Amino acid sequence: AIPFLNTSTQTNHEILQMPLDPHSENLLGALQEQGLKSFEQMSVAEARGAVESFIGLQAEPQEVKQAVERTVEGEAGALQVRVYVPDAEGPLPVLVYYHGGGWVAGSLAVADEPCRALANRSGVIVVAASYRLAPEARFPAAANDAYAVLSWASAHAEEFGGDAARLGVIGDSAGGNLAAVVALMARDRGTPAVKAQILTYPVIQRSGNFPSLEENREGYLLTTAGIGWFWEQYLANEEDATNPYASPIMAESLAGLPPALVMTAEFDPTRDEGESYGQALEKAGVPVTIQRFEGLIHGVYWMSGAVPRHVELYEAIDNFVSQHLS
Repeated sequence: AIPFLNTSTQTNHEILQMPLDPHSENLLGALQEQGLKSFEQMSVAEARGAVESFIGLQAEPQEVKQAVERTVEGEAGALQVRVYVPDAEGPLPVLVYYHGGGWVAGSLAVADEPCRALANRSGVIVVAASYRLAPEARFPAAANDAYAVLSWASAHAEEFGGDAARLGVIGDSAGGNLAAVVALMARDRGTPAVKAQILTYPVIQRSGNFPSLEENREGYLLTTAGIGWFWEQYLANEEDATNPYASPIMAESLAGLPPALVMTAEFDPTRDEGESYGQALEKAGVPVTIQRFEGLIHGVYWMSGAVPRHVELYEAIDNFVSQHLS
């Protein structure tokens, strides 16, 4: 169940139900002092640099039993993947992870620490995917690459001690979009069999009338204008905005999709679209857990060294994996 807030057009966090997490507030203050611009004010190169700088907000990367690089053949060439194997008795569930960054930024490097933590904590093999970035490669490039990595992970799971019968997808922000999209693709194409989807503050549709877009318009790292800028880089044309492989909530039916964990953050402009997607899945008969993290902001999954409450997201993932992939 979601502890829903009363909808309000006010943007001052002091009048909302819960205060902004103190560590998140300190971080936002420090970034403001450093003069960090909002993404819509950046060049593509600047946006990529800003996303990579999240490495500086992360804890020391954990050791795993094995971390290996592999190459996957995508429709436009080779894609790098990194496979993280924890020190646990197999065969193990497999989670294919898609990084955030607005389809414009992000990399295996910035995802390294969270993927190691996820593998160790949940006892799963994590296959971290790379994909072509916009605007050099616009939709559907990232979605097609994401599906190629999912198919590869299913076919090669046993090589790393994984169980292809317990295959799930996970992603944050734009990566949450891709995780939702590949779950749709796999259902539509009949392969591979995806047993779970974990969507961390996912970006779900190009445009929508969601209160959180107004309530959290600015001041919480990711702005509503920034979201719009990322979509402009990603989509090739306006028609793409209604394609379910770009905006998964636009699918004709969501029936038959795998059980979903949808995690959102209170002070995040994407909050309500993620929760709306969870509700739409539930209405279609999909088992869904929707969990809102009060006081937290977009990007917290990558902030292990700066925001101690990031661990709450891992706890939710643990519980969900135990329920659906054990």
